[in-house]
Amino acid sequence: MQKTIKLSLVLVAFLSSLNAQDTKTIVLNPLSITSTAIKTDELRSTDAVEVYTQKDIQKANVRNVYEFLNQQTSVTATPSYGNPFSQKLDMRGYGGDGYQNIVIIVNGRKLNNVDGVPQLLSSISPTSISRIEIIKSSGIVVAGDGANAGVINITTKQNNDKELSFYGGTYGTASGSFYLGHKDDKLAISASGEAQKNNGIRDIDTNGNKDKNQLSTATLNISYRPIESLELRAGISSARTDVIYAGSLTQAEYDEDPTQMSNAWSAFTQQSYDTDALSAGVGYDINDKLIVNIDGSRERKKSQYGSGDPAHYLYDSVKIKVDYESESFNLSVGYDDYNYNRKNPKNDLTKKNNAGYIMSSYALNNSSIKAGYRYEKVSFESKTGDNQYDTLHGAELGYNYTFDNEKSIFVNYAHTYQSADLDRLFKWNTGVFLGYVNPSQANNFNLGFNYITKSNKFKITAYYIDLQDEIYYQPLLSSANKNTNIDKSHKYGLDLYDMWLVSKQWSLALNYNYVQAIIDEEKEGGFDYAGKHLPGVSDHNVKVTLGFMPDDFSTIALTQVYRSQAYAANDFNNNFSQKQDAYMSTDLSATYAKKSWEVFAKINNLFNQKNGIWIRNDSIYPVNFTTTALVGFKLKY
Repeated sequence: MQKTIKLSLVLVAFLSSLNAQDTKTIVLNPLSITSTAIKTDELRSTDAVEVYTQKDIQKANVRNVYEFLNQQTSVTATPSYGNPFSQKLDMRGYGGDGYQNIVIIVNGRKLNNVDGVPQLLSSISPTSISRIEIIKSSGIVVAGDGANAGVINITTKQNNDKELSFYGGTYGTASGSFYLGHKDDKLAISASGEAQKNNGIRDIDTNGNKDKNQLSTATLNISYRPIESLELRAGISSARTDVIYAGSLTQAEYDEDPTQMSNAWSAFTQQSYDTDALSAGVGYDINDKLIVNIDGSRERKKSQYGSGDPAHYLYDSVKIKVDYESESFNLSVGYDDYNYNRKNPKNDLTKKNNAGYIMSSYALNNSSIKAGYRYEKVSFESKTGDNQYDTLHGAELGYNYTFDNEKSIFVNYAHTYQSADLDRLFKWNTGVFLGYVNPSQANNFNLGFNYITKSNKFKITAYYIDLQDEIYYQPLLSSANKNTNIDKSHKYGLDLYDMWLVSKQWSLALNYNYVQAIIDEEKEGGFDYAGKHLPGVSDHNVKVTLGFMPDDFSTIALTQVYRSQAYAANDFNNNFSQKQDAYMSTDLSATYAKKSWEVFAKINNLFNQKNGIWIRNDSIYPVNFTTTALVGFKLKY
């Protein structure tokens, strides 16, 4: 490990010692937002948005999408009970269940799962990504069920790039990935894949075995235009993960050595998780203003823990959308059909979502108005005959006033919702019905200001969220443990983003989020949680990156990530003796890139900061708790 860290430091030092030259002038412009029903840009958007391009993702030198989100965006990512391939996401203060309140869409396909398993973002290689667009406290009309906190849209590349990359690092980390693309007037085809492995850091037994893991992904996308007005498209993707993650530690064990074996009831967990997805679609331009798109997908998944019985999943979806686009008025009308099935030896469970929506926008001089509505029916069905049915309504209304080419102000309202997952309603290993759980519903209010110049991009948004029936798991007493609803709760906060090009060589990026998540009314298991803070939510989330370009080919970046202390995940009474420690990591990266090749190095957690996830007293899962490093090489054509 020390050799890899030293090699990374040597490479960083070498790049920083290069003679500074006149670098190319870089300017900031409002980025377009391509994944929403109504296309716009950052300055004219009626929503609070973050947009990250292919260049942003590549220069971060991240191993997976989780790492990019956690280091560069307002989203937080934490390994689910230590599982690095299945991480829980949060934004806007939803805590440990935040990932269920975020809809993640990749090339139009929804990644959210039917049960309590987080979205498998590790199945997407960073090499293949073109854009990541984050829409906060909005997006319910198009994205639907689960978009309480917002939507993350990921678009993969369709261009003529050819790219091969390799890296190796501490603890036996190794990865290889590729992207091959071709695009002309009629045909666009891209293939990408990745294989990575890690020999593990923590002990899982007394024989010296470690919490090792490995991952492989493959994706192929094709689109063809036989005539200018018709597009045919298809895609296939697969991912294979095999991961061992160690169990929890007591506070004393964590303080002594976070790499040691767990003495909890389960020293480690092993999971294999496979997914295969097929998609196909057709787009037809009826005329220069009217476009019809029809897309469908089928995804099969298999999850197995140790030698236990595997669970099999089958997800089918159909999406139909008609877009009308004119100079000042846009309209989208759509229909979504989702059919989710999970089968295990004990039961066969199904969740179905059927929805219709309409979204419109109107632009007049400096003003832009957006309005939309979604009607969604959700049904849960079991062979035992225990079923649940919900009818849900989503709405969005937004207004943006653009003062000039640099400044704008926006205000929006969204009524959002999230239905329960199968694990909330049915016992996971028997399929026994556990009881009705209301869908959560939220009223979201946002007020924001954008100021975008050639050298500075500044965004600030204040928000307030009023919730009814926020879904949670009541964990305090074994006799009262159950999935249920917080009767009333609210959240409020401030998001601040600033990208400043200090000079041709220096840049500074800041992403700061302040949030308060308060329970207003809830009594459960003999406890009254009114006035308590939602556990697992940090008040402050700060990410700062200082960039230095000594010449046209070299980039050096120093990133600091900080999250303030919070209540442990199960501490709804806010009275545990142990709290979630503040999270802190300092990361250093360097890149030297020519036209056809690139070398890079990165050190994560430079100062060896201990970090962990507190579930309750003496139940801590170490994460990012030691210094790691990698060096790599990339070929580009």
